[in-house]
Amino acid sequence: MTEPAILAVNPGTTTTRCALFHAGASAISPIMEKTLEHDEAVMAEFASIAAQLEFRAEHVAEFLREHLGHYRLIACAGRGGMLTPVPSGVIEVNDALVDFALHAPVYHHASNLGAPLVHRIAQGYGVPAFVVDPVSVDELMPEARISGVAELPRFSFVHALNIRACGRRLSSEIDKPFTSLKSVVAHLGAGFSIAALVNGRLVDSSNRMEISPFTPERAGGLPPLPLIELCYSGDYTRKELLERLYGQGGVFGYLGTKDIRKVEAMVDEGHEQARLVYKAMLYQISKAVGAMAAATNFDLDAIVLTGGLANSKRITGYLSDRLSRLAPVHVYPGSDECRALAEGAARVLDGTELPMTWPIDATQGVANAHS
Repeated sequence: MTEPAILAVNPGTTTTRCALFHAGASAISPIMEKTLEHDEAVMAEFASIAAQLEFRAEHVAEFLREHLGHYRLIACAGRGGMLTPVPSGVIEVNDALVDFALHAPVYHHASNLGAPLVHRIAQGYGVPAFVVDPVSVDELMPEARISGVAELPRFSFVHALNIRACGRRLSSEIDKPFTSLKSVVAHLGAGFSIAALVNGRLVDSSNRMEISPFTPERAGGLPPLPLIELCYSGDYTRKELLERLYGQGGVFGYLGTKDIRKVEAMVDEGHEQARLVYKAMLYQISKAVGAMAAATNFDLDAIVLTGGLANSKRITGYLSDRLSRLAPVHVYPGSDECRALAEGAARVLDGTELPMTWPIDATQGVANAHS
């Protein structure tokens, strides 16, 4: 008999990451992972992100034709995209979710194609399709939603997929159930998510443009009064100011580069402004982790550093020295999102987690909140 396999699909702006995993009796294991590169000029010809579906679906299908081999596909899992607020967990993809992702997402982003792509592939193979822990996972405790202005409640927008995967890895390493774990996970990439993961739930987090530290390309939380003045200064259009805050902010706004390796080289060469900005970024990360620790009443099992910046031993060393006074620090560099997607599908297939059905109401996800 052929061996079972799960397909994971993670679309980016000019890439589609595809991976196949063998679904073993007790765990999944990698078969093949590949980043399908798409020419920027070709992608620019599409009228919208939704219009890219057929193009990308054919590339994913070709990946399967080349690499599925003697395996048989039993499920597909895709990146969740910019959905409305949902509980953490696995969502089974249906026609309604595909329609929402293509035509009514909260924000337009390539990740919205995750659900439509796996739905298309899954239909062809007669298997189920899922999305897992989208960035719109919102499990904030009530007191975390109060901002100080009634018209501006806080909401969650977080790297839930990698953060919860790190929580499961930590749970295994320290031999403590995921449902009892209390940790702060700092996902440090182009954007930062610093979240309190308590008993399987993301009870608070530093929303990317609210109280987040500045990142290699994002401004993070800013002083409100000067920002309001800037909005009305006439110096920027709305589009220009949004780009200044999101994409051209943070480290890039000060130093003209988003590459932290280049920044570290500048620091080594004695560049004083680079040294100050680099140190300020790490200082803000430390403060945010401390703030999230308060959401656990400073009762932490561990702190996790993850994401692309966690590949820098200089960064993890600096943060570990500061943060180890709060709790042991674990470093999980990068973010294995395809594996996390496949593991979510595997949990549904083996019966350890029940999938939610779109559209999702407030009662869904409660039974799986601690899964």
